Amino acid sequence: MAEYKWPDADKRTFIGKRISRIDGPQKVSGRAKYSFDINRPGMLFGKIVRSPYAHAKVKSIDTSAAEAMPGVKAIHIVAQPGTPTAELNWAGASVVALAAIDEPTAEDAMRAIKVEYEVLPHLVIDTDVKNAGEYAKPANENKVGDPDKGFSEAEVTMEGNYGLPVITHCCLEPHGSVMEWDDNNVLAHLSTQAVSGSVALIARPLEIPATNVRVQQDHIGGGFGSKFGPDEWDITAARLSKKAGGKPVKMFNERDAELMVAGARPSAYAHVKVGLKKDGTITAWESQSWATGGQGSGGSPPLPYVFNIPNQRKQHTALTNHIGSARAWRAPAHPQGCAITMTALEDAAAAIGMDPYDFFMKNIELTGQRANIYADELKIAADLIEWKKNWHARGDKTAGPIKRGLGLSIHTWGGGGHPSDCDLTIQPDGSIELKMGTQDLGTGTRTALNIIVADTLGLPMNAVKITIGDSRYPVSGGSGGSTTIGGISASSRRASLDALDQIFAKAAPSLDAKPEELEAVAGAIRVKGNPSKSLSWAQACSKLAATPITVRGKNPGPGKLTDQGVGGVQMADVSVDIETGIVRVNKIVAVQDCGLIIDLKTAESQVYGAMIMGVCWALYEEKIMDAKTGRMLNPNMEFYRLAGIADIGELVVHMMTGKGYDERGVIGLGEPPAVSPGAVISNAVANAIGVRVPYLPLTPDRVLAALEKKGGNNARI
Repeated sequence: MAEYKWPDADKRTFIGKRISRIDGPQKVSGRAKYSFDINRPGMLFGKIVRSPYAHAKVKSIDTSAAEAMPGVKAIHIVAQPGTPTAELNWAGASVVALAAIDEPTAEDAMRAIKVEYEVLPHLVIDTDVKNAGEYAKPANENKVGDPDKGFSEAEVTMEGNYGLPVITHCCLEPHGSVMEWDDNNVLAHLSTQAVSGSVALIARPLEIPATNVRVQQDHIGGGFGSKFGPDEWDITAARLSKKAGGKPVKMFNERDAELMVAGARPSAYAHVKVGLKKDGTITAWESQSWATGGQGSGGSPPLPYVFNIPNQRKQHTALTNHIGSARAWRAPAHPQGCAITMTALEDAAAAIGMDPYDFFMKNIELTGQRANIYADELKIAADLIEWKKNWHARGDKTAGPIKRGLGLSIHTWGGGGHPSDCDLTIQPDGSIELKMGTQDLGTGTRTALNIIVADTLGLPMNAVKITIGDSRYPVSGGSGGSTTIGGISASSRRASLDALDQIFAKAAPSLDAKPEELEAVAGAIRVKGNPSKSLSWAQACSKLAATPITVRGKNPGPGKLTDQGVGGVQMADVSVDIETGIVRVNKIVAVQDCGLIIDLKTAESQVYGAMIMGVCWALYEEKIMDAKTGRMLNPNMEFYRLAGIADIGELVVHMMTGKGYDERGVIGLGEPPAVSPGAVISNAVANAIGVRVPYLPLTPDRVLAALEKKGGNNARI
């Protein structure tokens, strides 16, 4: 019986190496097909009439003119007057959907629909919790230890305000699907992070058996937590298809709708007080925080983040407002908790004139079981950015308007592998196929599966066919929480080992050996220690006669192949023009652990991508709402700003690998490096200009405002 473990380092052919993604050529040549690229015969185009108001009730809907228009094939009322669905809680909410023979006809029909609204009071601004009234729900005070005693023992007390706004999802491929209804069956070409998990979520509202639903997806153009299963408009597209006699209906968000309604990362704000001694010992923490994710309120950010400060007093207020609902966004709640905590702690270090590196090292034991990992990572990051050479006390004193500074941050995440099944089939001719109902968000899922199967079977990677993206394949979990790589790697490794056992059993008699005496190396099945006694892979598989073998691999399962809990450190070097307020990133260093790495090139790419996203939300991204109308003011790519290539700066990644890390097994990586960028860039800016810019993004106007009221080591507003 197979021993379920990862091969030792000297036995790995592909695992841990830098390997290019197997789907790269398809993508760069344009041959890769995304759900948005699906165009079925006779397909109709779906459009949605959306609410222009942040809070309103639909009183009446007149669709008669649209129904009479040639080319309009189906209309579905989403917000039915006189029902609970008639109350709309954000601008952009769906009111009526329709399907027509082409997009111009559908758009003409939208304009022909008449909707009467009752406009209701709304709240869309979240920066002042005192003005939220009934929309604010404060929680009970939470205490840890004795905060009064902790502050009485403090020799220095630092107070400041910190926060970051709501930002929206901005996937390159917008949310949507092509839905096709055929004799009570639904074929869904869905842009989703959860191929297997979407089936039941489609079937339930349509009131058909889940066995009648099939979800297919070859590639997805981004998700980042916003595409777990079908949206309301996907279900509506299926209803339109049924009303149109089964014709496929394509329904994808336009860019403005994508930015308004496709999900947002919640805001988080806090007033923080930190007590500490002059030697850097932290004695107490106090925070009053609030957050919103629209109708979902946003949850409470983890404060203080990572550091388990012994004496704490905390109160959080959940704020509900009319901006749409929150969705998971790459490490939910962690960027918010990290940005508030790490900036407050760097301000505390500045209050006693202490180098933040020394301050964090002084208190590193407060981070718990990963303290040694954080300490090692801080040392490596400091060397890579030359911290001790380049760091200076708050406020760059050199001449000229360009000020330079350094900042640091630490973060954590879980990343344990999700439940995952796969089928590995080996044919008598030696060909191999792995099928799994997972999906590849562009993170290299196909490549990782290929690496694992090929490495385990001792074959070149092109000998293995990977087939994913269909709900008819064995069930695998959704790609969220950095759980995919752990789940799929464990199940595919177990399937490969079990399949290899069967090949060994078939080949052993021909080699005059016992199955347990065999190994698979370099395209051959051979006796361990005696390469002269071997069969080629094709010869060994021919022993199957006419019957292929199929093995089901599962996670969870026997053996420790995956784990959870990682830590990372980032440091940033920025320049700030104090005349214009413009912040430029010179360099960001990321040091990260994630257990055993399957593909080092892809792992590093995950970290690069996270840092790039971090630059976006640290410097540019913000869902700007108009208090009077309740509408989003920047639902477009002109004013919803993202970083360009010239804004990124130099990115340096160091992965913690080898002894002490590989033994843990495979742990997810998508989220952790996305946590620290906002904190680390903000801290570098404070170091450069000598004053804290309290709220992200660090736009020129905010930088100049902080400089104008400069009067201490951190802004007090």
